[in-house]
Amino acid sequence: MITTQDWEDARCIWSYHQMGHALQPCSVAIGLGSHDLGVADTSVDLYNRGLVPLLLFTGATSPTTREPMPRGEAVHYRERALELGVPGSAVLVEPRARNTGENIRFAREVLEKEGVEVASVLLISKPYEELRAYATARKLWPEVEIVSASTPMTLDEYVNSIGDARLVIDMLVGALQRLMIYADQGFMIRQPVPADVSEAYQCLCQAGFTSRLLATDSPSP
Repeated sequence: MITTQDWEDARCIWSYHQMGHALQPCSVAIGLGSHDLGVADTSVDLYNRGLVPLLLFTGATSPTTREPMPRGEAVHYRERALELGVPGSAVLVEPRARNTGENIRFAREVLEKEGVEVASVLLISKPYEELRAYATARKLWPEVEIVSASTPMTLDEYVNSIGDARLVIDMLVGALQRLMIYADQGFMIRQPVPADVSEAYQCLCQAGFTSRLLATDSPSP
């Protein structure tokens, strides 16, 4: 059972993960691969609004995407963009990345190989990954401006889209843990965690929302 307090704690962490960046024209949009095709849909929407001239999708597969996305996350994202009318010439694919750090490094390599000049990046992730994606990109690509974005939605809307409330809360907790430990491991810039967010995290861990937690010595970003 998920209690009223659990939901309050989850909403606190959800809000913390979202950065509220103002959207602006950028050199390229980079969509970070995952189980969530909403990242591709939002990337296409921002392309259609004229905010970027080019989309790059990055991502291999994971245990959660191997079955629904057998050709790889980035490839399925590209196929979705083409279905929605984006010309193939405006969509690049990076199919190897298996974590956020590799998403950024490998996407950068593809853009450099293609001769794309990048001054700013519209970085598109799942709603609860905005801050982690931003902090990772600022560490690995500090010379470009990063605008972090996701599909605009509430926690309740996201839970309904996934269909598994406990899993979503587990993912919120796991994403926050990574923010707290990865700066020390050199994977991202440090982000302050307010006291109320830290308290919400501790409460949800004690309530058993721990399936997405890593061992603290985990080396993979």
